[in-house]
Amino acid sequence: MIDLHTHSTISDGSFTPAELAQHAKDLGIRAFALTDHDNMAGCEEAAAAAQKLGVGFIGGMELTVEYIGHKLHVVCLGFDPAHPSFRLIYQRVRAIKEGRIPDIIDYIHDQGVDISLAKVEPFAHGGPIDRYAIMRYLVSLHLYDRAQPLWDHYLDPAAVALGLNFSITAEEALPLIREAGGVTSLAHFHKTIGLKGLTRQEQEAAILRLHQMGLDGMERWYPNYSHDDAAFAGYMIEKYHLLPTGGTDFHGTNRPGVEMGTGMDGNICIPDDFLTAIREKCAARREKNHAVQEGK
Repeated sequence: MIDLHTHSTISDGSFTPAELAQHAKDLGIRAFALTDHDNMAGCEEAAAAAQKLGVGFIGGMELTVEYIGHKLHVVCLGFDPAHPSFRLIYQRVRAIKEGRIPDIIDYIHDQGVDISLAKVEPFAHGGPIDRYAIMRYLVSLHLYDRAQPLWDHYLDPAAVALGLNFSITAEEALPLIREAGGVTSLAHFHKTIGLKGLTRQEQEAAILRLHQMGLDGMERWYPNYSHDDAAFAGYMIEKYHLLPTGGTDFHGTNRPGVEMGTGMDGNICIPDDFLTAIREKCAARREKNHAVQEGK
């Protein structure tokens, strides 16, 4: 049992990276990936804790991209965080997430929320204040029993009102992650942050185009896929030889009802060979990149 899609307190999860590794150990999970939103700052801590506990680990990040008028989440795994191509994309992503924070806070304050830059600052955990630090502060106010309504009612409307509702494009991001030796997988294609609203034929065409741009795979398993969603994912993976991935999108107490490794009431179990295939592809890409560099 593995889990290739989890979140920590670095973005919008309720477990620290080290606590996530301990939780995996307690549940008998053989390996996991930390895929915080647009942030890989927790991977070093998670990797160290996982190694100490004897749990397998692969570093990652869930990247937000724009594509044909949709926002998509792309799970990126196994990339070299020091590679120039990754550093380029990461700098751009962080600039977006850390931009105009005082303005976002002022907007939320105007909605009647007790918030200020000084109150949010401790929730940055010593790093730059970004939108997820604001979210973590809002969680502490116990306005809702989960995190998603905070985005729906405060953070996303603020981004729209301030003209900040944009991300890097899939066309730009996918080749750069590949150059950095990583693999990319389309997360929860069935959601609004995904390809919801398109027909199956339109979704197929969109995913094929993404694959041609450099997308390696898509999530074969996800906790709230319908039977039809799961069948479509399987069909796409088989027809276009996509790399299958899967995970619970675990957020701890910020997303009740979803458990790391097993999803909703034990409805998923990701096989080990998914991770084996990812590691092999990443290793091949790094070897190829090294050979190219040696040949220059």
